[in-house]
Amino acid sequence: MSEQKTLRDRRASFGGSLALFGLAILAYLFFRWMLFEPFVIPSGSMIPTLLVNDHIIVKKFAYGLRVPFTKKWLVGPNVPKRGDVVVFRSVDQDDYYLIKRVVGLPGDRVEYTESGELKINGQPVVDKEVALPSGWTPAELEEPPANLRAFREQLGAHNHWEILERGDYHYPQSEIVVPAGELFVMGDNRDRSRDSRYWGEFPLKNLIGQATWVWMGCSVTLSQVDFLCDPRYIRWHGLIHQIE
Repeated sequence: MSEQKTLRDRRASFGGSLALFGLAILAYLFFRWMLFEPFVIPSGSMIPTLLVNDHIIVKKFAYGLRVPFTKKWLVGPNVPKRGDVVVFRSVDQDDYYLIKRVVGLPGDRVEYTESGELKINGQPVVDKEVALPSGWTPAELEEPPANLRAFREQLGAHNHWEILERGDYHYPQSEIVVPAGELFVMGDNRDRSRDSRYWGEFPLKNLIGQATWVWMGCSVTLSQVDFLCDPRYIRWHGLIHQIE
């Protein structure tokens, strides 16, 4: 009898552990799908706000809620605030994600001149040219600092970095009106960003969430797992900071 009881206890214990493990997996998937999800920055279009291989946290409920494990919105999507940094599905490739800054909201008139001046509803956006911080390296900027001009731009409540390459020409956008239900977005690395100036606006339904925090970044990733940082090359000066 004691051996049979021990076997039953072991089976019950194993079944309980398996159930807890299953609940933990479901909780993780729910947390990742509905609340927060980590992403890694693959390119330099948002330099210097976000550097290549920055690991970020995206708030997925910032603009509404989706039905779990689907693309269907349960609540929303709501319009982001001007200046928010957002992650969204590409208009050309549904399984490809992009990250840009919201410049134009539905109904806005947006223009970007060859001289690098951004206008919204006929008014120039306030920006101030400043010196590049000495801590930024050519490798992080993907360009010698002497070749760049740095600005602090005010978009809505966001006062953020913007960089331009030195020169008289910057890829322009003639004035357009952002359609209802869509957004016009740009990268902070204005001369090295393929954004709404190239492929147009994108629909709100493609939103994934708002990029809120950088929690780690590095200059080199592991050769076998290219989305994980090599601990020897972590950017310690860039750990855990809010995305402006």
